[in-house]
Parts: sequence; structure tokens; C-alpha cells
Amino acid sequence: MRLVKPKKFLGQHFLKDLKVAQDIADTVDVCPGLPVLEVGPGMGVLTQFLVKKERPVKVVELDYESVAYLREEYPSLEDNIIEDDFLKMNLQRLFDGQPFVLTGNYPYNISSQIFFKMLDNKELIPCCTGMIQKEVAERIAAGPGSKTYGILSILIQAWYRVEYLFTVHEHVFNPPPKVKSAVIRMTRNETQALSCDEKLFKQVVKTTFNQRRKTLRNSIKPILGKDCPLTEDVLFNKRPEQLSVQQFIDLTNSVEEALKSHKAKIDVDNME
Repeated sequence: MRLVKPKKFLGQHFLKDLKVAQDIADTVDVCPGLPVLEVGPGMGVLTQFLVKKERPVKVVELDYESVAYLREEYPSLEDNIIEDDFLKMNLQRLFDGQPFVLTGNYPYNISSQIFFKMLDNKELIPCCTGMIQKEVAERIAAGPGSKTYGILSILIQAWYRVEYLFTVHEHVFNPPPKVKSAVIRMTRNETQALSCDEKLFKQVVKTTFNQRRKTLRNSIKPILGKDCPLTEDVLFNKRPEQLSVQQFIDLTNSVEEALKSHKAKIDVDNME
């Protein structure tokens, strides 16, 4: 069958190096026994190694040309080739609500969105591996104090252990991307619930990093207002990239208390 031409609007860069493909496929071995969902299989360079692992494998592909190619080249996968947009799928329906490993040579233009979807389905996805832009991989794996540490780092590390496994160079793709790539693995940690309001936690993280060069005293103002006594604490002298996940959890609890106190004061004033 005729090969599939990579489509720029889908962020497709087809991996050519079979050794790299084998190494990526082997990253799922840390979670043996679980079924595997591959996102964006393209022409199946990774798929060919996943199907040998003696566990259920499904692939989801948006590109109709790639779907046709996969159906011809991998007839044994016929019922497990899903033509759909991963970002819009109900993941509960994939393996009858059972947990699975997420993997793939992810489309570069939606890699962050894929990981936000992973977080929304973290109880279903105990392990996620795959290849993304090197810059994004470094951001996810970064620790406090790093210039690349940010929103994605904290939201993922709150729930997953992150391993930066290896770097992949441009020449092993068709077409070669303009950036280097990297393979990472994220495995669920022991956290079952954050010891804070999780919705407010996300808001605090996103709000403070939207002005990452400013101290917390200034960047938290959209949530706390201008003259909140809480911001006199020395913690607010720091910038957001200096805080660990646990410090953000503690900060969220302090912010919640301050908001409750402020609301209670307004309620009292309105009664008088």
C-alpha cells in the first residue's frame, strides 16, 4: 500500500528509526499486564512492537489515510483501530473502564493537551509514556528553581513520578522536526487526593505562573485582591518557580482560609 504522507496541520513527524521505536515501546513494560492505548500511530512504527507484548492494544488515529494504512498492514488490529480525536474521547469506554497504559509518538501540536486529558483521567491511566518535544519533556520533569519549571510541571508532578528517559535527534523523523525530541515516562505516585481544594490549587498555580517573573505577593492579586494580610507572609517574597508541589498545596490552603475570612467579614458588614 502507498505510504502515508505526513500532514503538517496534524503535527505529524513519522519516526523512521526502528531501534528508537523499540525503545519507546519497551517503556510500557514498567506496567505489565495492563492494556495499552497508542495515540497517533501513523503508519505503525511503534505499533509493530506494542502488538508483540501479549496484552490488549488499541490505537486511536485522527488521520483517515493512516487509519486505512493501519487496517491493511495490521489486520489483526482491525477492531482495535479507532478513527477518532483522542482529546474528545470518553476514555472510560475504551477497555470497559479498566486502567490502561497511554503511549505514543505524540503529535507535537497537542502534546500538552494530551497530558491535561491524562490528568483528568488519572484514575484510568496509572502510566503514560511516549515521545514529545524535548522542551516540553524538560518542562514536565523540571524541579523547583528551574527556568523550565511551570504549570505543567506542578500539575503533573502532583500526581505522577516523572522520568526523562532519553533524547531523540531530528534526523530519525520524516519530515525532520525543527526541534529535538525526548521520551518520558510518568507513573502514578501514591497521592490519592491533594490535601487542599483541587480546583483552587489549579487556579493558584495557573494565576501565579501567568506572571512568573513577579513575586507571589503581586501575582496572587487576581485571587486575593490588593490588600490581603496573608501576603505579608515571607513566602510571598518568592516567585512561583521557587515553590515545590507541597508548598503550592500549603499556599492553596492559606489562600482558601483568607478567602473565607474575607467573605465572613463582608457578611458581617452587610448585617450591620
